[in-house]
Amino acid sequence: MQAIHNGYRAVNVLWAVNWERLMFPAAILLCLGLGAQLGSMGVFWP
Repeated sequence: MQAIHNGYRAVNVLWAVNWERLMFPAAILLCLGLGAQLGSMGVFWP
């Protein structure tokens, strides 16, 4: 139980320090995926 708690604390510290390094690439990939999905549905051209 102590190892799980320490692991959670380590992940929490990494998230607090590097959140923007994780969020910007994640947002770019999400937008690219959304654009690909909408493009495959024919939203951008009739």
